[in-house]
Amino acid sequence: MSIPNTFDLSGKVALVTGASRGIGEAIARLLAAHGAHVIVSSRKAEPCEAVAQSIRDAGGKASVIACHVGEMDQIDSTFAAIEQQFGRLDILVNNAATNPYFGHISDTDLAAFQKTVDVNIRGYFFMCAKGSKLMAKNGGGSIINIASVNGVIPGMAQGIYSITKAAVISMTHAFAKECAPMKVRVNAILPGATDTKFASALTTNDAILKVVMAHTPLNRVADPKEMAGAALYLASDAASYTTGACLNVDGGYLTA
Repeated sequence: MSIPNTFDLSGKVALVTGASRGIGEAIARLLAAHGAHVIVSSRKAEPCEAVAQSIRDAGGKASVIACHVGEMDQIDSTFAAIEQQFGRLDILVNNAATNPYFGHISDTDLAAFQKTVDVNIRGYFFMCAKGSKLMAKNGGGSIINIASVNGVIPGMAQGIYSITKAAVISMTHAFAKECAPMKVRVNAILPGATDTKFASALTTNDAILKVVMAHTPLNRVADPKEMAGAALYLASDAASYTTGACLNVDGGYLTA
């Protein structure tokens, strides 16, 4: 008896932001390995091209569109390019984020506040809005927002970042509810402490890391690749009845 592969993404077009390294790169590689044509995106094209080339060298399909999601004109041009080149979008992974300030919440300056909000809230919002409309033209799709456990339990010295990630969780619920009639599923992944350059302020701070590990039953920092499986599930037909979900991939942090 033939068993259908519900994780097969052949023929799908996927846009992954912040995909030049870390969690985004790991997700891009896994989606490509399961048949998707992955658009590798980040602020600068050169590091994206290195990832895309290695995907192609491994037999996958990948291309590059540079996009700073904190800039509205770049979001507009990105979706215009996708529609022109592919005529469709099936999967969107909103992973690009920023956390320019690490310190006491009361000392957050306006520039750090604005930059964090522009990328992590405004950027995610309009990527979801434009992505859902393009997906609806071709029968639907899947949007995956990379949030954070900090959106549930604010991280130490990460106040404004945590606030924006809480907004991403709420945003996921709102888009899931309103985009369901468009056959667009919208879900989120909530990573715990992960070994990336982005999270190095946490993973290299022994005092903070000790506190985090004390509340993490698996008692270790995750590899970025350990986030990719959740994205594959949410992107695929295996998750065809899953929308509005916020999947904790946190070593048990939120249950401890």
